[in-house]
Amino acid sequence: MKVRTFATSAAMAALTLVATQGAYAQGTFPSKNMVMVVPYTPGGSADAMSRAIASRLGTALGRNIVVDNRPGASGMIGTEMVTKADPDGHTLLGHTSSYPATAAVRAKLPFDPAKSIIPIGMTARAPMLFAIHPSVPAKSARELIALVKKNPNKYLLNYGSSGTGGNNHFAGALFASAAGIKMQHIPYKGISLAVTAIASGEVEVVIASSSALLPQRDSGRIRILGVTSAEKSPLFPELPTIASQGAPGYEYELWWGTFAPAGMAPDRLKFLYSEIQKIVASPDMKKFLDTQGAEAWQLPLAQLPDLLPKEIARYRKAAELAGIQPQ
Repeated sequence: MKVRTFATSAAMAALTLVATQGAYAQGTFPSKNMVMVVPYTPGGSADAMSRAIASRLGTALGRNIVVDNRPGASGMIGTEMVTKADPDGHTLLGHTSSYPATAAVRAKLPFDPAKSIIPIGMTARAPMLFAIHPSVPAKSARELIALVKKNPNKYLLNYGSSGTGGNNHFAGALFASAAGIKMQHIPYKGISLAVTAIASGEVEVVIASSSALLPQRDSGRIRILGVTSAEKSPLFPELPTIASQGAPGYEYELWWGTFAPAGMAPDRLKFLYSEIQKIVASPDMKKFLDTQGAEAWQLPLAQLPDLLPKEIARYRKAAELAGIQPQ
């Protein structure tokens, strides 16, 4: 009886120790409030997506997650700041497909763009929308292309972007290449500024996310001509593809995700990945993504390490095709 009692007591003690250690491990992270760095200006799609994840993740973890906008150098200033942060999970980075696009055309960076940050969960993807100012006498992309080809000197279109090498720059350059026309790139310090420019008539074209453009469309300040996906998007069934309107082979899609400094412990990365997966799959997040004209996009954990190396290589090839020179 004594032996059995001792064994039972020892087993109970072991279970208590394991439970205590598990509770302690969970309780140590997060040990303080967190920061979500967004390397772009407020008001764009990267900012909106990052804030949506930050607010929901903060609720799930029981901590405040402060969104810190650090724009500049087409997203590289804020990104570099995160590469220098402690990889303990308390500093996160909200990013978009603009990042590998920009990294692909930078001749030199103070960090390795493919290895210095790591994705810990993807959020969404969506086609871009092709917008023009109403003063341009074209009701479709086909008419726009014909107009420029017929009057190349009169209609040298200016297209605005969030900065050199970003998604909007790539999307505009690739469209011009596919359509066989010339357009003039006008970089701004954020997509919200480029959208303001097209709404005022300062530039004639902006290709951007629906969250950036739809408010201006609804106010009648811009005209949407189509989507940049290869096929018609279920998100915008009323809009034709730009590729079908005289720009064969043209395709460009956006994605958004959450990143962190490289070097994070695998168990912590898995924990954050799991929490983000739950958020992205939730009905509440679906409602939000519907308002942004995007759909949830989740990648398996095993595929995340290859995301940036593959995307940067893909954009380097696209840069060569579009004639975007290294900066």
